[in-house]
Amino acid sequence: TENLTEYLNTVDTTNNIKEEEMQDNKLPMLDVMMHKQPDGSIETSIYRKKTHTDQYLNFHSHHPLHQKIGVARSLLDRKESICSTEELKQEEEKHIYEALKKNNYPKWAIDRAKEQQQKPKKETRNRKTQKEQKNKHMVIVPYVKGVTERAARVYKKYNISTAMKPHCTLRQILVHPKDKVKQEKQCGVVYKIPCQSCNKVYIGETGRALEDRLKEHKTDVAKNSKQQYTRTARK
Repeated sequence: TENLTEYLNTVDTTNNIKEEEMQDNKLPMLDVMMHKQPDGSIETSIYRKKTHTDQYLNFHSHHPLHQKIGVARSLLDRKESICSTEELKQEEEKHIYEALKKNNYPKWAIDRAKEQQQKPKKETRNRKTQKEQKNKHMVIVPYVKGVTERAARVYKKYNISTAMKPHCTLRQILVHPKDKVKQEKQCGVVYKIPCQSCNKVYIGETGRALEDRLKEHKTDVAKNSKQQYTRTARK
């Protein structure tokens, strides 16, 4: 392994590749913990950092039910693909139940995800292909609890599949990295000025601030109006 690390550092110009040291016959790699057995064999389990908080999508959050079931199913799928023994799988499943319980997941939701996971993969693939053939159209709708589910059932009758997206998130409400520029302060805009006496409009383009260009228009209009109402013009 030392020779491999040295070779990788020759390829990587930053020379930042380091080798993990085995402690208590355990070696972490990405999200896999490798356990070295006395006979030289290796068992694998889930590896979590010490800073891991087991915080997932809360069950009370404003998201569709299938997304919450998907969180539990992804954890169960990872358990099946990484844990190499039944004992490690049982320990990991117990940890998943406890972690999701902290995120307000009821037992029936985790059990439903487990039932979906245990279905044969061929059967689910065939169903997906059949659905893809039937549902030739798709519509994306904002998710509103109790309303979007009913709309999805109506769309389904007409062979239209629905994709749900959040219409308002905390990021949209709270996070504003830049102050919003006022409309009159914006530069490089195309603007439209309607006429007050007829149906015509004036469309212009400017690379400067919009308020500067509007001031110029107002002064031009004022000059034209003064010229029209001179004494000679009135006579």
